[in-house]
Amino acid sequence: MDISVMHFVVEKKMISDQFEISVLASKLKRGSLALFPTDTLPALSSCPKYSKKIWTIKKRPLNKPLILMGGCIDDLFEFVKPCALEDGLKLANIYWPGALTIVLPTIGNFSNFMNCNSDSLGFRVPALRLARDLLTKTGPLATTSANISGQSPAKDALQASIQFPEIPILGPLPWPKSSGMASTVVKWKNGEWDLLREGSVILN
Repeated sequence: MDISVMHFVVEKKMISDQFEISVLASKLKRGSLALFPTDTLPALSSCPKYSKKIWTIKKRPLNKPLILMGGCIDDLFEFVKPCALEDGLKLANIYWPGALTIVLPTIGNFSNFMNCNSDSLGFRVPALRLARDLLTKTGPLATTSANISGQSPAKDALQASIQFPEIPILGPLPWPKSSGMASTVVKWKNGEWDLLREGSVILN
């Protein structure tokens, strides 16, 4: 049997808690965590108000923020401070959907759900259609890479489910192939952009 076929058979057998988009969206809205694919790395996710569960299960230090993913630009930019809207939209319209995380100041105390040390938050619209379809159903989700803090990020559904066997996962399997690289991260500050992390997107 071909190795890729064998991997798929093992994956299907080991991952029993896989759900279609509408069912997984309902679980997320009721407070569940979930695993889903993106164009970069698999995501561990929750609705923003339940995001403390991510830090707990991942054993992630609270000073490491989460990223807010959305299905489209409008779903994310409603949370951005007016002073950063113009610059942020220029960059988002060039690179989204895609593997660029844009860190922008947020209105009110919304960022507290995902970044307790700052009023800024990382935003991204992933290029993978399957991910955007889920995000359209759920609304924006708090996300991070699917791994226990300090361990290597999962690269596929099987690796993600091994690290988090009790968390429901988006089906069907196998997931579309991703880049396996983290997103590039840039931060806006007073009209200038700082590169915080190099990744799969090279900025012009």
